[in-house]
Amino acid sequence: MENNIHYKSITEVSRLIKNKSISPVELTKYIFERIDKLDNVYKSFITLMKEDALYSAINIEKEICHGNYKGYLHGIPIALKDLVFTKGIPTMGGCKVLSDHIPSFDATVVNKLKASGAIILGKLNLTEAAVGGYNPEFDIPRNPWGIEYYTGGSSSGSGVATSLGLCFASLGSDTGGSIRFPSASCGIVGLKPTWGRVSRHGLLDLAPSLDHLGPMTRYVEDAAIVFDSIAGYDVNDTTSLNETLTDILPYIDKGIDGMKIGLDEKYISDNVDSEIVESVFNCINILQKHGAKIVKVKMPELKDYLPAWNIICSTEASIAHKDNYPSRKNDYGGWFRTWLENGNNYSAIDYANANFLRIELNSIIKNVFSNIDVLICPSMTKLPHKIDEDVLYGNYVKRDMYFGKFTQPFDFNGAPTLSVPSGFSKSGLPLSVQFVGKHLQELKLFQVGKLYESNTEWHNINPVIISEE
Repeated sequence: MENNIHYKSITEVSRLIKNKSISPVELTKYIFERIDKLDNVYKSFITLMKEDALYSAINIEKEICHGNYKGYLHGIPIALKDLVFTKGIPTMGGCKVLSDHIPSFDATVVNKLKASGAIILGKLNLTEAAVGGYNPEFDIPRNPWGIEYYTGGSSSGSGVATSLGLCFASLGSDTGGSIRFPSASCGIVGLKPTWGRVSRHGLLDLAPSLDHLGPMTRYVEDAAIVFDSIAGYDVNDTTSLNETLTDILPYIDKGIDGMKIGLDEKYISDNVDSEIVESVFNCINILQKHGAKIVKVKMPELKDYLPAWNIICSTEASIAHKDNYPSRKNDYGGWFRTWLENGNNYSAIDYANANFLRIELNSIIKNVFSNIDVLICPSMTKLPHKIDEDVLYGNYVKRDMYFGKFTQPFDFNGAPTLSVPSGFSKSGLPLSVQFVGKHLQELKLFQVGKLYESNTEWHNINPVIISEE
């Protein structure tokens, strides 16, 4: 097996598989060996699917040997956030109350990945029900760039496993930042597609009107490959968009000459760590050198709008968990139990008013995008904090209202976003820039993300790992 093959891109590994330089079976065994070696420390996986994965790898290898090569994902080991349904395999969503939940069918995205020839390694750890805090029955994943630091919720296991090379890609979900926070914290790429672009059929709900499903990878092009596999209309998902997909890979290297990039300096700077802000401006300089036009825009003041996210998310969560809450409330961890209590206590008027605020904000942001192609901003306001188990396993703690200023508005309006590594802090923690696009314009995000990635070295820097050996 080639040195550091676990850090190679999907495009690189797929070429080796296609020309039979690498066996999918041996590659899958190698990745499982790596998981066994490292994950006792990093805690990214909650369920391994070794038997199923090796069975798939054997059949896939036969297909390729007989000349039936399906494309980039054929024979590539990937992993799923544990709220994506897998037939006959537990899908718990980080909830003790769902420990016995074994789906009778695969989610649509799983069917699509399998049809592309991907090998499913297992299910990845997450915060309880994909919001804040962990159930005390489950481990807290550890950041590859410093095990004492938080990995960003809720797709924490997805961020860790992808960063460590324990899979070549993973799926995460995003309701208020849960693809972008762990991608930023773990130094990887994360795509939150346009809402409805990727089917949520066979997904444990948190807040259906806000939930997105998308890829997390080490390279921009890899995210495009996974997105191309999982996106598309699904008759089983009533919120699925029946829109034609634009080919991405043939145009991803087109460049960004003339692309209009929106910038609000106040928005990206207020209540944001200075090192994060500096990395965004460094990114802007690179984009300008390659022909992008920076257009000044004004984002709305968000203090009147962000509280609406809490109301909408917790209310919809209380509906999603009505079969188990309050009847089994003691099986939930303190953080999420309070979240459900809050959701149950909001009135219909509270929920309606929150949605009115959401509609108003969406309209304002639509105007912001009237003369730009992409908006640039950070993925997070702060660097990853140190893990405090008393907090993460404890009761609900009200967060700084502005922690979601770069994420929640684009869950509100369902716009696509792409988070890309943008350097490292003085303490060695990853930095991240976020590109926000218009609806259905994922291609432009991939173009600007690939151009930026190609002119930096951040994606080629890997964490110093710790094992128990």
